[in-house]
Amino acid sequence: MVDTSAHIRRGHPIFFGLLLFFALIEGCITAWLVSRYNDHDTYPSNSIRDRLKFLVFVSWWTVFFSAAYIAAFYTAFLSFVASIASHLAWIALTWIFWLSSTAAFTAALGGGQRCGSSSLTYCSQNVAAEAFGWIETILISFGLGAILFIGIGAIRRGDRLSGELA
Repeated sequence: MVDTSAHIRRGHPIFFGLLLFFALIEGCITAWLVSRYNDHDTYPSNSIRDRLKFLVFVSWWTVFFSAAYIAAFYTAFLSFVASIASHLAWIALTWIFWLSSTAAFTAALGGGQRCGSSSLTYCSQNVAAEAFGWIETILISFGLGAILFIGIGAIRRGDRLSGELA
């Protein structure tokens, strides 16, 4: 069987760093949009309001836990927090959050906007929030695939999912 521990040790901080970076961008854009819409009470619809607020939550959820997983990977490598099971649970839940929030926001926008012919307030920022949401969804999908691959490999070797990641 192929030893993937060197790839995991190199790829883990890169993957979680990318998640953190794009979630930070998404969090700033969506928080700014919520702030602007709240200041002027100009939400285009209740649907956009609710989905935008969920995107704010998911973004900052990802920022917080990505940073925590990076720290745990370096400081508490052998703890349950840095285990395969912990990563699998968090990535699966976060994947559900990102997919549902981004798909719902896209639907609320009508499947994407062309800002040149749209009357949507803050159209470019809404489209940017949608785009970064899909970037996060794609990234977390790759992460889910990777952790499933690692978990299946661990089970085939006879290891437990509560064991170390690499």
